[in-house]
Amino acid sequence: MRVVIAEDNALLREGLVLLLTSAGHEVVAVAGTGPEVLPALLEHRPDAAVLDVRMPPGFRDEGLRAAIEARAQIPGLPVLVLSQYVEESYAAELLTGGASGLGYLLKDRVGRVDEFLDALERVAAGGTALDPEVVTELLTRRKDSPLDSLTPREREVLTLMAEGHDNATIAKTLVVTERAVHKHIGNVFLKLSLPPSDSGHRRVLAVLTYLNNR
Repeated sequence: MRVVIAEDNALLREGLVLLLTSAGHEVVAVAGTGPEVLPALLEHRPDAAVLDVRMPPGFRDEGLRAAIEARAQIPGLPVLVLSQYVEESYAAELLTGGASGLGYLLKDRVGRVDEFLDALERVAAGGTALDPEVVTELLTRRKDSPLDSLTPREREVLTLMAEGHDNATIAKTLVVTERAVHKHIGNVFLKLSLPPSDSGHRRVLAVLTYLNNR
């Protein structure tokens, strides 16, 4: 996998390079400031980009803006955003253009090597990888919506779906059968007025798109 990394913290940036190369991936470019990000992405057109939200010179949303612009010019460009905190507005804005090939993780996830690499590979394959805290923010910020009709178990299933987990993992996490998970998913889509589908990432992307574009 060819990857572009955009991170202003030199120690974390070099750590990411080492981690990815050790895992067999190729880091084709690194960026330490906001203005460097978009040119690197457009030049290399990587299989995935790992981007910090706040970068020099303004430390506001330079990384996010570059990601949004790059996805406008390279539709479907897989982007995994790293942030120090849950910044709900940034997560929601990034998802506005569609949820396919997008991830948003808190930086402490990078310390969990297997989880980070799994998330990056899911995103590169067109899937979704949202930090559980980000999912919680996206779910709870909406009031008086069809989400209110979900049962606690259906909400748990929806949350795990949004994080990018498959049926088997959801069943294991909730200690239920896969058949029960399939039934809960059907109920979730029915209550959200979405076509009931159990076909991989499409169900996750449909839910995330719905949550973002209400």
